[in-house]
Amino acid sequence: MIYTIDNYVDLLGSLVTKKNASGSREIKNVTYNSKAVCDGTLFVCKGAHFKEQYLLEAKEKGAICYISENEYAVDMDCVIVSDIRRTMALIFNKFYDNVWEKLTMIGITGTKGKSTTTYFIKHILDEYLKSENKPRSAFISSIDTYDGVENFESHLTTPEIGELLGHINNAVNSDIEYLTMEVSSQALKYDRVYGITYDVGVYLNIGEDHISDIEHPNFDDYFNSKLKLFENTKTACVSLDTLNREDVLKAASKSERVITFSSEIDTADIFAYDIKKSGNDTVFMVRTPDYEQEITLTIPGLFNVQNALAAISVCYSLGIPQKYIYVGLMKARSSGRMEIYSNSDNKVVVIVDYAHNKMSFESLYNSVLKEFPDRRIVTVFGCPGKKAFQRRKDLGELSGRYSDMVYITEEDAGEEPVEKISEEIAVFVKGEGCEYEIENDRGEAIKKAIFTSDKDSLILITGKGNETRQKRGTEYIAYPSDVEYTKKYLKEFDVLKK
Repeated sequence: MIYTIDNYVDLLGSLVTKKNASGSREIKNVTYNSKAVCDGTLFVCKGAHFKEQYLLEAKEKGAICYISENEYAVDMDCVIVSDIRRTMALIFNKFYDNVWEKLTMIGITGTKGKSTTTYFIKHILDEYLKSENKPRSAFISSIDTYDGVENFESHLTTPEIGELLGHINNAVNSDIEYLTMEVSSQALKYDRVYGITYDVGVYLNIGEDHISDIEHPNFDDYFNSKLKLFENTKTACVSLDTLNREDVLKAASKSERVITFSSEIDTADIFAYDIKKSGNDTVFMVRTPDYEQEITLTIPGLFNVQNALAAISVCYSLGIPQKYIYVGLMKARSSGRMEIYSNSDNKVVVIVDYAHNKMSFESLYNSVLKEFPDRRIVTVFGCPGKKAFQRRKDLGELSGRYSDMVYITEEDAGEEPVEKISEEIAVFVKGEGCEYEIENDRGEAIKKAIFTSDKDSLILITGKGNETRQKRGTEYIAYPSDVEYTKKYLKEFDVLKK
């Protein structure tokens, strides 16, 4: 449907502080990307890096009006607002006619496990949809995105509202019935998902991450941002094994229905017990209100039971038959998540994983110490620039405490010098009495970790998984993945050892 400028202004109400525009003009496109402008565009000016030249470029390409918190010296119709992020959510939802109503939306939040849970749900749904001869499900994760039209490696956990609704629109136009997505605390805090209702919302856990002057100023802000998921959720699936459980359940009670899951509290609706290892697999029993069944996960890591329980809770709430839950979880794999590689005689085992914060590091070390006892542990990791500063201390201390050797390296340094980040991490690794080396070339760090292994070793390469880019400055640079480097250097290691 085509709307006029006045239609959008009326929608915004008191957010509008000034209007200098012909209200009857029709809007044929809404975007904040100057490269995506066409005739009849309402152009949104947003972001810390916005420059007036972007607006001039948009005007030249056919933008007829801009909307912004600031007025620019550009001869062009404009609407000035007090809150550009809330404005964006409202106008993009109107532009796309609340397209999210046309499919089943599943949103997942938590400090740890969002990506794996997304993949578990995706595999279950795809098994079910295949049996119905229907298109596979769509998903938006911090690893990659598929919407029926596009399939690519992601840059953000939760994209901005314009891209997000564009993906949902692609999914609907591709006759896709389900979309599963990660919902970050930043997305909830800054209205990237404002106005969208989730048929099922999942709350996994909370830890002290993303707390800084430029993200969440304190734990309460971080926690309350995550709880906003339940303000627009029909069915809430909640882990009883999380911190602040009672507060989470109170927030979830706003939903029409609440389903709980746990591996510790047997009164949960979805309960896991008799958890054990079987080779590299994890096997456990699950009890739901309707059945009990043994579940097999072929992705290693005992901590993945929690993610599987979340996926079972979602699919149980949606009425997905039991057999598809079983088969989907057994087949489920997440690229770059707990991927295991080894050299020819198994003396060197490498695990590539996306673990990147305190909770995921703790879970990773707790798991591998049980699953790979008596091995020399080597960790390769870094921390991102200008965000989650607490990680430098947390991950430095944890890696130093549980490793025999640590290689500190580049990991999306962005606009911060990688050398500075590495040196800050090194202080905490050294404080644990662990041997370490700073090697800012990530490929070289992985090579050294493998080539210096002289006895049974377990090498943990964390943070990047199967990602094929590094953020340097404001750009993403093509870069070999940790998986590529691992395979390459394990082969070379075997040749050298012959």
